[in-house]
Amino acid sequence: MIGVATTVLTYVVPFLLVLTLIVTLHELGHYLTARAFGVKIDRFSIGFGKALFSRTDRRGVEWRVGWMPLGGYVKFAGDLDASSVPDQAGLDELKSRVIAEHGPGAERDYFHFKPVWQRALIVAAGPLTNFLLAFVLFGLYFAVVGEQVIAPRVLTVTPGSPAAAAGFQPRDLITAVNGRAVTDGRDVTAVVMLSAGDPVRFTVDRGGRSLQLTATPERRLEDDPLAGRVRIARIGMGMGPLVREDVSVRRLNPLEIAGKSADTIRDSLGATLTYIGRIFTGRENGDQLSGPLGIARATGALTTSAVEADPNPWATVANLLLTMTSFAAILSVGIGFLNLLPIPVLDGGHLLFYGYEAVAKRPVAARFQEAGYRVGLALLAGLMLFATWNDLQKLNLFKFLGGLAS
Repeated sequence: MIGVATTVLTYVVPFLLVLTLIVTLHELGHYLTARAFGVKIDRFSIGFGKALFSRTDRRGVEWRVGWMPLGGYVKFAGDLDASSVPDQAGLDELKSRVIAEHGPGAERDYFHFKPVWQRALIVAAGPLTNFLLAFVLFGLYFAVVGEQVIAPRVLTVTPGSPAAAAGFQPRDLITAVNGRAVTDGRDVTAVVMLSAGDPVRFTVDRGGRSLQLTATPERRLEDDPLAGRVRIARIGMGMGPLVREDVSVRRLNPLEIAGKSADTIRDSLGATLTYIGRIFTGRENGDQLSGPLGIARATGALTTSAVEADPNPWATVANLLLTMTSFAAILSVGIGFLNLLPIPVLDGGHLLFYGYEAVAKRPVAARFQEAGYRVGLALLAGLMLFATWNDLQKLNLFKFLGGLAS
């Protein structure tokens, strides 16, 4: 019983707290922008399913919390379907009903009768709020810890590895990767992890001499403390500080904090786009994609690591807050990116429909909206199933069940 309680407190509670914060602010982005444009709103919900809590304010907005805390939504007055994009016939029917019930001019308070640019801004406000949240959280993190740079100094080279074949030696200092200057070992690792099967060019400083080495990363099965069992591209080389000059830590001024936060978001989005592109070109198998189970596992691993880092209670609290801050920022970027994908039922799908409407001067026909909505649901369901399968594989569940059956 104690073990179950510990698991819940370590994995489930931090995950739900972080996710609820991100989802709430995402939906608040939609809500506040809609309010700014005078849109009538029926409901603001965090979670789906039967309401655990519900309250209606003086504006007539129902604020509710659903029992399934894996998302949320804002329901605008007059929403005819889940896609929130009625066709022309639906708009005409809605307008007639609103006028009959509330009088001429009442339709101007309804989302669907706002100019298309206002509707697009309302929809885009959710993902943009995610990126803004990530910017603020990264800023808080860098304001506290500053910037730590660990030079990409080679410490070990595994015999028979791509690094050994390329000619790497201990004490080598990597100064550039694929022609781009690097000063931090994390930058080298990031390139290698997204280059499985592709030759990577390294510029190395060896005792004052500049050398050009080429190594092709290979996927290796590893037990990552955050991601579980995954195949990660490696070249068989360990990096770390060798001399005092290999490590530098400095405080950042406000402008540097803003720049570092923006760069971190940009790098995260760039790595995500690169990884997805490699999946579509067959150079990655997608096993690093994670769903709620994987994210909860990562949250628990980060929580455990933060708690075990220092026995001092105040240090534990500080480590936990910093760890959750950076994790929430990364997750917020991911949720913002996911919602901008041009898939019907997601914000990006709505923006795609509004783009067509802006050009064609009319909404997308009902039959195309319905087809797009069904395809979007199928894509999301498939993505969720695939991510869940990955999560279960990383947890070794199938191997465990096989052992029980044997």
